[in-house]
Amino acid sequence: MRKIPFIIALLLLAVPAALAQKNAKYNQYGVQVKSDRLDVEAQDGILVLESPTSGYKLWFDIRAQADAAVFFGAPEYADPIGNGAQIRRARFAVKGQIDEKWYGEFDMDLANGLAELKDAIVRYTGVPNLDLQVGNFKENFSIQRNTTSRYLQFMERPMVCSALTPSRHIGINAKYAKNWLWFSTGLFSQVIAGQEEWTNVADNNKDFGRNSGYAWTTKLVVRPLYKLDNASLHIGAAYSYRTTTTDMATGEWGTYRASARNSTSINRKKYLDTNNLPGFDHNNLWTVELAGHWGGLRYEAAYIGDNVHFKPDAADPETKNFNGWYAQAGYLLFGGKQRYDSNGGKYTKVERAHEWGDVELCARYETCNLNFGNVFGGASEAYTLGLNYWVNENVKMQLNYQFNNNDRYATGKGKLNVGLDSNGKPTKDFTKVATATGKAGVDYHMVAFRFEIDF
Repeated sequence: MRKIPFIIALLLLAVPAALAQKNAKYNQYGVQVKSDRLDVEAQDGILVLESPTSGYKLWFDIRAQADAAVFFGAPEYADPIGNGAQIRRARFAVKGQIDEKWYGEFDMDLANGLAELKDAIVRYTGVPNLDLQVGNFKENFSIQRNTTSRYLQFMERPMVCSALTPSRHIGINAKYAKNWLWFSTGLFSQVIAGQEEWTNVADNNKDFGRNSGYAWTTKLVVRPLYKLDNASLHIGAAYSYRTTTTDMATGEWGTYRASARNSTSINRKKYLDTNNLPGFDHNNLWTVELAGHWGGLRYEAAYIGDNVHFKPDAADPETKNFNGWYAQAGYLLFGGKQRYDSNGGKYTKVERAHEWGDVELCARYETCNLNFGNVFGGASEAYTLGLNYWVNENVKMQLNYQFNNNDRYATGKGKLNVGLDSNGKPTKDFTKVATATGKAGVDYHMVAFRFEIDF
């Protein structure tokens, strides 16, 4: 009879174990896994799956931008500029905070039917105020380059940013942000984007055994107004040491090239272009920037310099100094407020004043100079007015007017007409432009519109 209580005790122990076994979860490989119930929400129109207990959070970041532009006022000798429309960006990203220590992100662009990798990030967030990350992402160099296209004041970034500032590269980076101090430093290698870049990397490695190349980029920002909710002051400086990377075509490896389009990507002509300069050794990129906001006003200015060094035995070993700068500002007309992302060191989505939205009036001046010594890559300046209608948390409309003033050296590697010769015929050779005509270079106007949705 004494065995009966013992058997009952065994059964009482076995029942919970059996129930637990029955409720166990397994992955596709047959391994038992932990299970976590998630809440599903739409946070400002963004789908978010979040655990109320574990710190797990997964969300989608989807963006579509449809652009159209018309061009007019170019001189008769200029090559025709085609009006047009395009899908500027069609982005799909999945982002996840796995727990309080680990974050991951995958982002790609499918604009105009072409697939291109953007961000692929593994980030450690286990140390307060410090982010350590590896993968493919934007280098922390230019505030304008690092501001997401969702929250740009104009449809396109300034020409000098397109020509000289680094964007996404594969690398490793450390960033510290707390109160008045923001600091970032990282080591980077080649571009990881689409099929063309990877083919170049593979061919340079396979056929020539070339190293991938590297860059070291570091940035310091001080923010003396960090305690204020309705104002900010961002004072930054950055430096980047860069060598040749293998995302270039095998025949172009060991050269340097800087180039930029005017206005919008709809006009595919690159008036500014140094062409491939042989004998490249390394270049020193640097920038100083000032930005801030107060209520509905937001302003930003930066100077960017590029000192390009060549090997002693290069055909033209003289160091080339390219540069440019821009200044821009925007104001929310109906009481809205600008907002600064203190962790990212950049500006973010505005706070609308009304249910129907808010309107932002913007103006910018910019210049970029790719002429130096025996290199005539062209110089350009542009004046832009912008009107942004922030409809709601997810929809934005932009209208831009821009006047572009290109000099006689902005020939697009000798492919574009820049004036009339002594016989009155269009010429691509800036040395043959007749000064008697009184004109040189391609100046023109643009009106462009963008419709954007983020969800």
